[in-house]
Amino acid sequence: MFTGIVEELGTVIALDPGEDSARLTVHGPLVTSDAVHGASIAVNGVCLTVVEHGDDQFTVDVMAETLDRSSLGGLVAGDRVNLERAMAASSRFGGHIVQGHVDGTAEILGRTPGDRWEVVELSLPPGLARYVVEKGSITVDGVSLTVSAVTTPTDDRPTFSVSLIPTTLALTTLGHKGVGDRVNLEVDVLAKYVERLLTTKEIHA
Repeated sequence: MFTGIVEELGTVIALDPGEDSARLTVHGPLVTSDAVHGASIAVNGVCLTVVEHGDDQFTVDVMAETLDRSSLGGLVAGDRVNLERAMAASSRFGGHIVQGHVDGTAEILGRTPGDRWEVVELSLPPGLARYVVEKGSITVDGVSLTVSAVTTPTDDRPTFSVSLIPTTLALTTLGHKGVGDRVNLEVDVLAKYVERLLTTKEIHA
């Protein structure tokens, strides 16, 4: 489990595609400082398992399901990525419950700068819209954020907005993403469990 508090900006060394998978190698001195084989590291919000590590870098296998649901397949050498190690039981819970199980991707539609912050508007896949509420939690490329607005424009394509503080702009990839870029989304898992419980109750009623 993760909290959505990015520990480090890593750099992609290589993405080697297979027939229906890929092997990703990332440079990240902090997250590899205590890495072991089998450790979990979130890369842009995707929970991945370390299969090799050393020299301040680690390698993970990315299966077809992950490539289909996330933006990882579009990475190239030199890209920056958000990194977070799995949460330790003794750690402070700084963000919200993040599983690292990406639900889908969104497109950045616009950025509106403020004095020292920015409002970022993103597309909202219709299948995920019911889980996203104003002032609720959402994970964008592995960053725990608060939804500042949810809208349904006249074209019936829902969007949502988040406000990025200076720290988020400086220490995560969200400070450098542009309009048209894709990002990974993970909605609040509690909302999905509540929906499932209510649906199951209706089935057995």
